[in-house]
Amino acid sequence: QVQLVESGGGLVQPGGSLRLSCAASGIAFSLYNMGWYRQAPGKERELVAAINSGGSTDYGDLVKGRFSISRDNAKNTVYLQMNSLKPEDTADYYCNAYAGRVWNYWGQGTQVTVSS
Repeated sequence: QVQLVESGGGLVQPGGSLRLSCAASGIAFSLYNMGWYRQAPGKERELVAAINSGGSTDYGDLVKGRFSISRDNAKNTVYLQMNSLKPEDTADYYCNAYAGRVWNYWGQGTQVTVSS
């Protein structure tokens, strides 16, 4: 039984910061690549950030320089630090775990709203 549970979402003002967490269970966490995706109403799901099992990171163009992904293998948790938030960052944020082409899991999502 695999479970990914996101937390840390909420309401924040433009220019503010927020840190999302995703706690994983039921997988060999340290062997998995992890990612954050987001989806706003009427929009396609897009990559926010990813970190592979070796610690290499990748970011979507819209968040480069503002967001940072990290992982703590001892806690089976991946984080997304979001700084300089903009209203267009408002979306549901989803945690993803993947290994190869067969193993792929998603969390339930957490809402982030950026508004003054």
